Amino acid sequence: MCIHQLNLLAASNNIPITNFLGKQHPIEAHHLSSICDIMEKAMVNGDTCIIRCILVVFQVVFKFFFSPQTERNRDIVRRSGLLLWQLLMAPRDQICAEIQKEVCLAISSGLNILYPGEVEINNLLKLVLTEGERNSGLAQLRDVILTNLAEQLQNNRFGSEDDEHYRLNDELLHYILKIVVRESCVLITKCQTVSKEDFQRLLSTVPAASSCLRYLMAVQNHLLSNTILIKPDENDDSDSSLQGETLKVQELKTSILSLATQILTGCDEVLEMLQQVTTALINSDISDREQRLKGLEQITKATMLGHLLPVLLTSLMHPNLQTLTMADALMPQLVQLVLYTSQTALLLKTQSPVFSELTSSPTGASEQKGKLLPDERMLEEKEEPGFLTGLKIPAPWAAGKTVETVHPVRDNYKFKETVHIPGARCLYLRFDNRCSSQYDYDKLVIYAGPNTNSRKVAEYGGNTLGYGSRSVLGTGWPKDLVKVEGDTVTFSFEMRSGREHNTPDKAMWGFACTVRAQESSEDVSGGLPFLVDLALGLSVLACSMLRILYNGPEITKDEETCQELLRSKLL
Repeated sequence: MCIHQLNLLAASNNIPITNFLGKQHPIEAHHLSSICDIMEKAMVNGDTCIIRCILVVFQVVFKFFFSPQTERNRDIVRRSGLLLWQLLMAPRDQICAEIQKEVCLAISSGLNILYPGEVEINNLLKLVLTEGERNSGLAQLRDVILTNLAEQLQNNRFGSEDDEHYRLNDELLHYILKIVVRESCVLITKCQTVSKEDFQRLLSTVPAASSCLRYLMAVQNHLLSNTILIKPDENDDSDSSLQGETLKVQELKTSILSLATQILTGCDEVLEMLQQVTTALINSDISDREQRLKGLEQITKATMLGHLLPVLLTSLMHPNLQTLTMADALMPQLVQLVLYTSQTALLLKTQSPVFSELTSSPTGASEQKGKLLPDERMLEEKEEPGFLTGLKIPAPWAAGKTVETVHPVRDNYKFKETVHIPGARCLYLRFDNRCSSQYDYDKLVIYAGPNTNSRKVAEYGGNTLGYGSRSVLGTGWPKDLVKVEGDTVTFSFEMRSGREHNTPDKAMWGFACTVRAQESSEDVSGGLPFLVDLALGLSVLACSMLRILYNGPEITKDEETCQELLRSKLL
């Protein structure tokens, strides 16, 4: 365990021991050969303690002390690799889980030593990705390798020379995506098939992401970050630099388009399964049907629909990715996803009591409906409730902005703040009932505009608690809403008096005020159900892509130059 702790400490780049280990001389071949001899003897004798120790030694040696430069060293590496594979592929009844885990960590630590070429690493990854479902050892090795690659890619999110090493080729990404789709479908299917106890246990484990899903998330975030967040160097305006930046951006956009196409295709398959499971649960007569339908949304967030799709949708709305090529390639898949998400969201929504009350009609209403005129009846038949019916779209601006001083205010305290809500015809101010100041000239002045030169609306100060001035300005701090015309209001507060020794904090509380563009906050919503939110996001992106397709290609510089000629009557 001491060696294991040394290995864990050495994994951190910020600890001095890492620099110390990195400066040590490489281990000689005969030492590694001796380690292999000990391992072979321990395997023959079935000594699990020695085997675990040697596996941890392998991890440290591969990380810091070995370089397979000579032919003899390469032979020892091959021998080490065979021993590790012999342990990894051993039957489960002959090897414990702890040893299997250490084997996977050893292979992952020495990945570039055991498999020095890109072709060899790709072949290994292809093996663990395709055969992992049939062998627990390969599955665990797959998870360890992909988790390490995901962490490395995340640490190098904004570009480095090692990017190509951490980003796997398209064929391997396709295998990983197939595993993620299969995992997502299995997870959703469990909502219908597992027992009540197992379902509750399942809910307690989500939304944790699998190693394959974590790697896809890292690749997606890496590509999107480099396309959206990185800006070109403004100091370097040379032609070669601009050309290099353009080529890099084009390569990134091509990679994003390829990955987005695969992710949307996978989401299409997962949504189809989600719709089937939702329909089956609605039509079933199991005792905990309502609980399963509620839990289905939480389970869905643990799939690629929750971990990959929302980030992708948000990023595709960025101007850098709002291109005709993207729109042309992704539009068919987006339309299909909009249909699946909206239909499934509506299915789940019809099971909620609120929606049922809105859509179900009592006997009297049905009789009245029978008396409708033919034209009205035709219109009534055509109307169908959408997935947004009865839901309030979240309006963050409706919650308002709170403006307040420190509590209590101190001597010589000054406060000034301007609130601007674009598009508002008027603003409504609601004051806290604890508002107070020591004297009435320690006052708050409100202006209808961006500064104190704007029109004065009102001023408030003082307290009715029997301290200081024992009076208030005018009618005192407002109990009702204060209406201010326009979309901007400025608050200016100044504490002019010094605090007296007998004045308590409550008489010098200051003020707090909430500014809204509406008279009440009834329209404020805490959020939408996940599938409804997903359907709405997909709809917005699809409309944006449709607009790009409708507008067509951007006008080129040559076309701009020839505008006068194109408008000529000669043509």
